[in-house]
Amino acid sequence: MKIKILLIVLLTSFFMNMNAQSKRYVRNYYRNGILKSEGWQEGNKRDGYWKLYHSSGNISEMGHYKNDQKNGYWYSYSRGGILIEEGHYSKGEKNKWWLFYDDLGNLIHKCQLDKGIKNGYCLMYENEELTSALKYRRGKKLKEWHDFKSFKRENNLLDLK
Repeated sequence: MKIKILLIVLLTSFFMNMNAQSKRYVRNYYRNGILKSEGWQEGNKRDGYWKLYHSSGNISEMGHYKNDQKNGYWYSYSRGGILIEEGHYSKGEKNKWWLFYDDLGNLIHKCQLDKGIKNGYCLMYENEELTSALKYRRGKKLKEWHDFKSFKRENNLLDLK
């Protein structure tokens, strides 16, 4: 019995150590030598925090991978380094709230997405002021509001979280 327990402990320790060693930090480069991407990889799959770069060397995206799919909160940048969108991924698909910015980095709209499709509210902004709100179900626009009073009156604002 003691030998079986010892064998189980040794095998468990071996496999845990093997998994820990298979996770490594990886850097990939463009042909011109500029960094293309960097992050954690387990086996041959991205798993952990990653940064992706434009061929100019500026950052293009950053966020987490899980089992080689984008997962969690991600940021995307223009070639000039300006934030253009940010939001949640789940199993490689855009979900929950996503924020979108213009070429100057000003918020222009934010939308609730489900598997990359508008599903919920989209709030439109101009000069950082809310100008309209839209409601979608599976990509189909259901209604649009241009004044915040009627929008508040007709909707449960807890849905905006």
